[in-house]
Amino acid sequence: MSISNEHSGWSNRGFLPHCDQPGLVQSVTFRLSDSLPREKRLEWECLLKITDDGEHIRQIEEYLDRGAGLCLLRHPACAEIVQNALLHFDHQRYHLMAWCIMPNHVHVLFETIGRYPIGKVIHSWKTFTTREVNKLLGRSGPLWQEDYFDTFMRDAEHQFHEVRYIERNPVKANLVKHPAEWRWSSAFLRSRME
Repeated sequence: MSISNEHSGWSNRGFLPHCDQPGLVQSVTFRLSDSLPREKRLEWECLLKITDDGEHIRQIEEYLDRGAGLCLLRHPACAEIVQNALLHFDHQRYHLMAWCIMPNHVHVLFETIGRYPIGKVIHSWKTFTTREVNKLLGRSGPLWQEDYFDTFMRDAEHQFHEVRYIERNPVKANLVKHPAEWRWSSAFLRSRME
């Protein structure tokens, strides 16, 4: 894979706009291909281009938390593949700050390092995990929806709230009672290291 030495700043590939620059701390959500029906996705993406009030993003997150689609990441072996992919290049291509692998989507908060732009990092995660999950389940085809949502952290307070949101997502979705109980998260890993 060829990695560009330049981060692109703001870009748009016909989907959602993305911001990228070295050292930028970003919260990213990417979803399984069957987690959001095409009609719903197109409706919400159109609304997101028109308004930036955050309400539509909250609607999408609530929809995802209800467990739409096959929820392949509910299977421990699939979630393990995704978590291992996130951890693999931590401190080499990016710094992981928080993550949570939900049954049909993934939240990651990380800081980009040097010559590894956000799009390339996410592409690497998606490509590797698609190949490995498909091999494990004896299936073929896309695993992830093409695009992703990203939000850059404005300041330390924004970042603090984002870590809390990510790690509390399984609690909000009624999967566990406490964040550290969710095996596929930074909260779980941190609780084991204390």
